[in-house]
Amino acid sequence: MIFPKALKIGDTVGLISASGATPPDKLKPAIECVEKLGLKVVVGETCQARHGYLAGTDQLRASDVNQMFNDSRIDGIFCIRGGYGATKILPLLDFDVIRANPKVFAGYSDVTALHIAINQKCGFVTYHTPMPSTEFIQQDMDEYSWDSFKQMVMATTCHDYLLKNPLGRSMTTLAAGQATGQLIGGNLTLVTASLGTPYEIDTKNKILFLEDIDETEHRVDRMLTQLKLAGKLDEAAGILLGAWTNCGPDNPKHPEYSLSLQTIFQEILVPLKKPIIMDLTCGHCLPTMSLPLGSTISLNTENQQIRVIE
Repeated sequence: MIFPKALKIGDTVGLISASGATPPDKLKPAIECVEKLGLKVVVGETCQARHGYLAGTDQLRASDVNQMFNDSRIDGIFCIRGGYGATKILPLLDFDVIRANPKVFAGYSDVTALHIAINQKCGFVTYHTPMPSTEFIQQDMDEYSWDSFKQMVMATTCHDYLLKNPLGRSMTTLAAGQATGQLIGGNLTLVTASLGTPYEIDTKNKILFLEDIDETEHRVDRMLTQLKLAGKLDEAAGILLGAWTNCGPDNPKHPEYSLSLQTIFQEILVPLKKPIIMDLTCGHCLPTMSLPLGSTISLNTENQQIRVIE
């Protein structure tokens, strides 16, 4: 896997949305936050477009992605937000152009669809990070999240460092063991949605990271079961579990009618006999860790150590 050239002060970043429309009042502060990093900004058409719940038509969103990769003046690409719609544009992307122009590509949530496709079809690392019109502009975007983000996209080295939670936030061993493999995954809903498509996630001998938001416990159960039945969990070398924000019972007044996430993980994941670490501070949460998807990592559950080794 290729590590794209790290961004440096003075570089130019393209802002795009491959998914949902950006609220007009959030565009200016999002641009300002990126500029505070010392980066210049080119705003893609999709940041100011709307087609229902989408940031423009499928053709426009795909065109923005293709053009940003093809433009030699653009050093990196930040997805301004998530939402829904990235999966819809996959057949319209020019993967030959993207493969020939590896650049820092950052975002998360619905952007998971693009991470999977680019990692597998284009062979370079992409970054699971907070995004300009959501986390960046929040007043409580913390030092840990900023430092983790900058380590990913503006680091001078790309190997041999630890992925650590913020101080005071412990990781938890769900199943013991050690594993080494390529880090893949992201949002559980998008990972599951890739099944049966030409962009289906390949988990064989890889470390699968999963997180989600606003899904009831039975839906998390259903999606993990689908991954299990598809062989994706059995093929993985290890599993990392991040934040499960607002993922609770259907009826909070009667949690006894549901299964807790802990029980779901115990029943579906532990029997795999794979090393599993949970409670990574990563996903739809703040503070949040940024991840180099596609890089090779090692995990050791004995000390909850996760090391980027490539």
